[in-house]
Amino acid sequence: MTPGFDAIYREHFGRILATVIRLTGGDFSLAEDAVQDAFTAAMLQWPAEGWPSSPRAWLTSTARHKALDRMRHQTSFADRREELEFFLRFERESEPEDGSNMDERLRLIFTCCHPALALDAQVALSLQTLCGMNAAAIARAFLLPESTMAQRLVRAKHKIRRARIPYEIPTGSALPDRLEAVMTVIYLVFNAGYGGSSGDRLIREELCTEAIRLSRMLSSAMPIYPETSGLLALMLLQDARRLARVDADGDLILLEEQDRRLWDRAQIAEGEALLEKTLRRCLPGPYTLQAAIAALHNQASSPSVTDWPQIAELYARLARIRPSPIVELNRSVAIAMVEGCEAALRLTDALKDDLGDYYLWWATRADFARRLNRLEEAAEAYREALSRVSNGAERRFLQRRLDALAVILNGHK
Repeated sequence: MTPGFDAIYREHFGRILATVIRLTGGDFSLAEDAVQDAFTAAMLQWPAEGWPSSPRAWLTSTARHKALDRMRHQTSFADRREELEFFLRFERESEPEDGSNMDERLRLIFTCCHPALALDAQVALSLQTLCGMNAAAIARAFLLPESTMAQRLVRAKHKIRRARIPYEIPTGSALPDRLEAVMTVIYLVFNAGYGGSSGDRLIREELCTEAIRLSRMLSSAMPIYPETSGLLALMLLQDARRLARVDADGDLILLEEQDRRLWDRAQIAEGEALLEKTLRRCLPGPYTLQAAIAALHNQASSPSVTDWPQIAELYARLARIRPSPIVELNRSVAIAMVEGCEAALRLTDALKDDLGDYYLWWATRADFARRLNRLEEAAEAYREALSRVSNGAERRFLQRRLDALAVILNGHK
């Protein structure tokens, strides 16, 4: 795609697909084929005939016609009644011109996050349908072969059709559990963009932007659930540091070394206002607690004045309501600043059975050992981290740390 088409694809793919999935009665595969046909038609026609005044409206209308054509060719005479019902919906319903198709996209993500699907399938399907990512890109994010991810996506779509999973936002007692799954998926999409697990880029801005947009929709549509605002606040506060996280070469810059003048203060202010409003309404949930931690980092004018004791306490509270070895690993960093690296290393080592294959466990342990001047131990931990990391920016950072240790160790010989 050209840059212009690429931007329109990222911006509108999920919105158009959500509409066409509903019109096809929840047929993901048919709708995806029709939307791809519409984008192909646009790439062929627009350069020659000129761009339409409303690209999304043109693409949506074309995708709906393509879907109808596909249904006509795929259905037998006995299925004409079903085709006619589709046609009547097609003629009767129109895409809102103001872009206010919030309910469409929410219905889509709630469908993708149905409990009948495994969590990894929920995330993968959401990335494909809402973000327009292809199977190859999703496979890289999951560190899986493309063929494996393609099969997983096909199975998830077939399961939705076979189980007749309704294309809707659930109500009543079914909503809280589904809402939790939706928030989990949105945050996983954000994390896939904020710290890419593979490839050479650390940050994928389009995924961060998409996750924040989905979170805004969710928070606006379901204000009765304060944790949706906590999730939005968390992502805004973390994303505000995006420009300072990498240098001109795309290499990782740690939080304590970032130029805080590059942080987006308007976004921080929005996140803090949301956080304050959420904290006034209820006891904080896991996303709100993480947002409070991010806010404390953002409020510090320098690393030396960061309120590490409060951050450590917030991580302890988070561990009580959402026990996780990852939470404990993050808490160990705060413990290092409050009680020292010896205490932090003890906490980290207790997590080895759970996180021994996770590169950040080794990287964290290496940092504590380095700061304790246990240089051989630190070098070995950096080597273990390097053997497990797949993102190029993080690999280069770890290699620089290991090279610096090697200079010191060679100087001691």
